[in-house]
Amino acid sequence: MRRRMALVLAAAMAAGTLAGCSGGGSTGAAGGAAKTEAPAENAAPADPSYYEVTEPITIKWWHALEDQYSGIVDQVVTDFNNSQDLITVEAEYIGSYSKLNEALVAAHAAGTGLPAITVANTPYVAEYGAGGLTENLDPYIKATGYDVEDFGNGMLEAAKYNGTQVSLPFLISTQIMYYNKDKVDEMGITLPETWADMDAFMEAGTVKAADGSTEMYATIIPGWDQWYFETFYLNQGVKIINDDQVSTDLGGEKAIEIASKIKEWCDNGYTYWTGTADDASSNMRQNFISGKALSVVHTTSLYNNYVDQVDFEVGMHWLPGAETKNQEIGGCVVLIPSKNDQATKNAAWQFMQYLVGKDVNMTWAEGTGYMPTRKSVLETEEGKAFLEKKPAFQPIFDNLDLINPRIQHKGWSQLATIWKNSMAELIMEGGDVQEAMEMMADEINDVLGDA
Repeated sequence: MRRRMALVLAAAMAAGTLAGCSGGGSTGAAGGAAKTEAPAENAAPADPSYYEVTEPITIKWWHALEDQYSGIVDQVVTDFNNSQDLITVEAEYIGSYSKLNEALVAAHAAGTGLPAITVANTPYVAEYGAGGLTENLDPYIKATGYDVEDFGNGMLEAAKYNGTQVSLPFLISTQIMYYNKDKVDEMGITLPETWADMDAFMEAGTVKAADGSTEMYATIIPGWDQWYFETFYLNQGVKIINDDQVSTDLGGEKAIEIASKIKEWCDNGYTYWTGTADDASSNMRQNFISGKALSVVHTTSLYNNYVDQVDFEVGMHWLPGAETKNQEIGGCVVLIPSKNDQATKNAAWQFMQYLVGKDVNMTWAEGTGYMPTRKSVLETEEGKAFLEKKPAFQPIFDNLDLINPRIQHKGWSQLATIWKNSMAELIMEGGDVQEAMEMMADEINDVLGDA
């Protein structure tokens, strides 16, 4: 009954938000009709003058960067405003990605109150593209000759919907293993390169007390978001959503084997499963900071946060793979809402190019802990200086093209919720792994079929 109600609510939200009403809303101070016909989707490059900003205009940029990033936000916006004399950008913090999503879809449905440009968490790209919320950027890119090939391959794909560039990569992260380099060196620990190496790493990296209790875990696996353990399955050939788009392989032999191994590590005290509680992330971080964990699996965007709170050297290690060593994109993209007038869109496009441009890319990476998104900056003096200051980022620089788009499906949000809750129940409360995984897969199949 609960699952059926969730499906009804999800359908109602989709119908009531992204469908919306027609008509544009502008945050620009200077409206103005377009000078020429808008280019057809994927058409030949339009006259570049169509995308020019010709009158003074003030635009809003919605973002989700918390107070600790206010200095860099102010710096970037001020530098852009001072670089030209027609566009004035006003940055506005809306809240978390989910809060921003609520505000954005509501404004799109109303057809008014939209920002000129906004960030969006990467999983929302498909939903926004399907709902017509996003402006197609392909004609803008063609007309202005903007170089998008310099982005990491997977990052650019993650900003597309059905092959159309509906957004651009902005503050991008991926999964990573943070580790206490001082202790790893002291203990002579070999970090795991493959899934097959994990048993040895778990045993060597765990410190037990005389009574058998764990004094230091080899690692900690987040359970509040399936994103953190998802690649353990994907890199061993498990299809979270099968090619038929209506079933999952999470009840299959390989998936059961992986879940069994994770439960075994937890039962042995080598690691623990954080669960889904609100304080799961902060508790995990504190255990690493206080030396109760040799390593943790987390997001690359929190590198600065970890380094600022510890008295040891923090390393970053690419997660162990198997058949592949791919990882998934996190963080956010930037997009232009489709219902604004063309003058507002043109101003937003000018600011977007600056926001994700090569010159500013390392500013964001240095100031936020998010990683560089441009291949070319890795060879610049700024990129080399960044690596000298933060050598832990070398594995990320080396593997930019292994960072892939997130899985996109109408039923994904429900699938992910079922998966993380089922794993938490299985590992923290116990039970038969095969039975639990098969039951979970049946429930997910229902969701995928209904979606």
